[in-house]
Amino acid sequence: MIVREIRLEDAEQFLNLTKNIDQSGFMLYEPGERTTTIEEQQRIINRILNEDNSNIFVAEINDQLVGYLVAIGGNVTRNKHCAYLVLGVGDDYQGRGIATKLFETLFNWAKGVGITRLELTVIKNNVKAIHLYRKIGFIEEGEKVNSLMINGEYVNEYYFYKLLN
Repeated sequence: MIVREIRLEDAEQFLNLTKNIDQSGFMLYEPGERTTTIEEQQRIINRILNEDNSNIFVAEINDQLVGYLVAIGGNVTRNKHCAYLVLGVGDDYQGRGIATKLFETLFNWAKGVGITRLELTVIKNNVKAIHLYRKIGFIEEGEKVNSLMINGEYVNEYYFYKLLN
């Protein structure tokens, strides 16, 4: 497995991966809801790669993207030291240490660019993700009540954070 920074030429494969992971039911997008085109995805990747405090890391096995970790840095002086994270690993590749390796890569990058606070949200019933986040040092900060509507029912999310020294 290789973990690396995303490249523009990854846009189509990355978009397909995100659409596939949306099927899990644990992501913000409903299955089939993402309408991003390859060209739009290339623009998004390019914009992120041109920001000092944002990045996308991908996990690759046999030239296929199998996971990603997106960091979106703050865009004003008061929150440039923070980054909001989004993690996705394909169902067939979970439990292989891919997410942990993505996070290790991100932690090193974040320290190098001056990010000291990482934050994310996770659907309350995503037990595997919550276990992972706690295992790698994230701390529950609060609960976002009725933050999502899934299958006609309100669902809560947890806020998590990690401070880097």
